[in-house]
Amino acid sequence: MPYNRLTTCHGDIMTDFIKKHTLITGALLLTATGFASRFLGFFYRIFLSRTIGAEGLGIYQMIFPIYSICFSLCAGSIQTAISRFTAANAARARKTLLVGFSISFSLSVLLAAAIWQSSDFLAVHILMEPRCAPLLPALALAIPCTSVHACLCGYYYGRERVYVPAFSQLIEQCVRIFTVFLVADICRERGIEITVRLAVAGLVAGEAGSALFTLLSFLLFQGRTRQSLTAVSSKDSRSTVLAIAGPLMSLSLPLMANRLVMNLLQSAEAILIPNRLQLFGLTQSQAVSIYGVLTGMSMSFIMFPSAIVNSLAVVLLPSVAKAQSAGNDSGIAGSIAVSFRYSLYMGILCIGIFTTFGSRLGAEVFRNQAAGSFITVLAWLCPFLYLATTMGSILNGLGKTHITFLHSLAALLFRLAFVFFGIPRFGIQACLWGMLASELLLALLHVRSLIREVSFIPNVWEVIVKPVFCLAAAMGIYSLFPDTFPFLCALPPFYTTALQIFILCAGYGLTLLLFSHEGKNFRI
Repeated sequence: MPYNRLTTCHGDIMTDFIKKHTLITGALLLTATGFASRFLGFFYRIFLSRTIGAEGLGIYQMIFPIYSICFSLCAGSIQTAISRFTAANAARARKTLLVGFSISFSLSVLLAAAIWQSSDFLAVHILMEPRCAPLLPALALAIPCTSVHACLCGYYYGRERVYVPAFSQLIEQCVRIFTVFLVADICRERGIEITVRLAVAGLVAGEAGSALFTLLSFLLFQGRTRQSLTAVSSKDSRSTVLAIAGPLMSLSLPLMANRLVMNLLQSAEAILIPNRLQLFGLTQSQAVSIYGVLTGMSMSFIMFPSAIVNSLAVVLLPSVAKAQSAGNDSGIAGSIAVSFRYSLYMGILCIGIFTTFGSRLGAEVFRNQAAGSFITVLAWLCPFLYLATTMGSILNGLGKTHITFLHSLAALLFRLAFVFFGIPRFGIQACLWGMLASELLLALLHVRSLIREVSFIPNVWEVIVKPVFCLAAAMGIYSLFPDTFPFLCALPPFYTTALQIFILCAGYGLTLLLFSHEGKNFRI
């Protein structure tokens, strides 16, 4: 009996802890699965680059403007609305899901049909790349799957059951990779040429897999699901459905408009880059290849460490919102301090890694020298990119979503100016300059707004001078090691590069620990 009481008491304590820390544990779970998904996706990009080539990768990237616009219209904003209304009223959660799903899925089917019927027009006149035409009908099949996945994930986020959305990320990536590898092997065995359609097939399979996983999870493990859904369709009056649909769409439409504006501008950038490169003097094939190298290869390296920063942003938003509701200004300032410190710590480290090893990584991983040169230039993007991510999350947590939208809009328009006016004169370098300038502008705008909201002055020594000094010390430690390691001679050169990167990171981390102290990152 004493043992049973102790076990019960321990179980109650654990249950209370989990309930109180659901948000944190959920964020950590999403972080872990997101990082694993990005890790798999990184090597998937390497496989694609070696299978369909830089030009094929560029063509594949060019269809995503259509996909992102469709997502913003039929899925993204409705997912957010379902999540918020589900969290606010758990008793009507399934009804909210059914109404939101009905709207979202209907829109997705209409959009898929429109893409299927007008694929030639979209490829020639919108994307300005006729070779995208046969890919768009296949892409259309993924849009209804995306709708299913997004609505159900919104429901689970609202119920604070993030394990289903978290694992669906991994399911999507694994199904995508398995499908592509399987089809590629079959094509090789039968002597069939591997084209860009392979990547699109993987995209559709991944979306279908994640949609099926979330749907089965909902149907199999949600109590009284079928009963509830039947009740909505047969017993609820039209007024009840309208009572749910009205507030749902009133919240969705502004979000949809914001997402649509941003996605349209991002799509315009993706379409314009190859087009402006042709005005610079490149052929269509060369322009698409360079676009594929930039977006499909180089940016994969630059964005890979951001998985950690995105994780920090996920935790920061609810933390800041909670501190604001409690009137805890010191808690908000502490969140700003954490974001400043670790965003710049990681960004400065990435400058050292990518400027030192960028050329080698491009040649050894993607077998493309241009990718290496782009990585070296874009290395300077990292501190501003990571800082803008966390600062934007804090602003959103403070309820300043309109400010982050305006800042993002200004930065994107600034980058588009480089693309439109600079590329015909300076080539792809103008695009790289635009990316650097726009992220710097975005980070400065976010910081300026935060200074107005929460008066603080960053401690320049703590967040800039110290990590730069530690990076210089780490570079000195790295220079003491040999260029080659005898025990790695039998392995590909990438393993030597990876070990050298690890040595640089270890030296940087140890130096930071050596100079760490309890001083503040800011002054209020």
